[in-house]
Amino acid sequence: MAAAAVTAAISVWPAADSAQAFPATPRQNVLNYLRSISGNHIVSGQHNKEPASTPGLYTQQVKDVTGQYPGLWGGDLMFNAADVANRQRVVDQAKTEWANGSLTALTWHVCPPTGGSTCAFEGGVKSNVSAAQFSQIITDGTALNSAWKRRLDEVVPYLQQLRSAGVPVLFRPLHEMNESWNWWGNRPGTNGSARLYQITHDYLAKTKGLENLIWVWNVQDNPAGGWSNYYPGDAYVDVVSLDAWYKNYPSSADYQQMRNIAGTKPMAIAEMGKVPTASLLDSQPQWAWFMMWSEQLRGSNTNAEIQTAYFLPRVLNQGEIALP
Repeated sequence: MAAAAVTAAISVWPAADSAQAFPATPRQNVLNYLRSISGNHIVSGQHNKEPASTPGLYTQQVKDVTGQYPGLWGGDLMFNAADVANRQRVVDQAKTEWANGSLTALTWHVCPPTGGSTCAFEGGVKSNVSAAQFSQIITDGTALNSAWKRRLDEVVPYLQQLRSAGVPVLFRPLHEMNESWNWWGNRPGTNGSARLYQITHDYLAKTKGLENLIWVWNVQDNPAGGWSNYYPGDAYVDVVSLDAWYKNYPSSADYQQMRNIAGTKPMAIAEMGKVPTASLLDSQPQWAWFMMWSEQLRGSNTNAEIQTAYFLPRVLNQGEIALP
């Protein structure tokens, strides 16, 4: 799109304050909506990583460049002490974004249950637990299994606030579980990473009654493939998602591998560094949303590329999402 055309489009687009505010909504309505747009439209998304003190930092950059707010706000429940202390700000931002007419998503770079509630990224989130320790984490009644549930308890009050406010959350725990950089990943099979996901799901959804969570399962586009070996099963997953980092965009084989796993469930690109192009979205039409990773928005894209992506006919921004 030419710069003049982008400028003209921005000038006539509805202002953010005219966006349709979302009322309290059951999670199923969001899932039904994602299914309804799959094949025709895709929601624009932007992740906001640390600092948790400014959980709308990167979303605002989208507005600065395009004149639009994304149709999906992404945040993180965080790991280091300063950010964990600001979890309330993250939750407040999620409420605000929902009220303004954007969908909400939460990722959690969680510290291992072998250590404390807060940790560094290196040596904490990015660390290893032994096979014996992992076996304990997924075995009910062990000390490490109890420690994992206590770790989950730390975020329950925040997720309960969103439930009380009627905000459905696209919740993506234990992401990139086919990767080895994180302590929970690279454990295929029934007693591996997928089992920890199942335990997490059952504890939060059933024991704690967080029925507002929409469960997003996630792998990275690792060329080793075999992503279905990490799939916890249809009963545990609402949305199937892929992170595109090994290459800028999912290949046609990546797309088909995800479609084979998803079946009739919505699919999403949960992290990417390059904004999608028209040709990508035309050739891979089932993606229901894309989410740009924080600093990659401007670090890996020109303003013109960002503007073009946000004004593609398929792309839905804040104010253009009509929930059933």
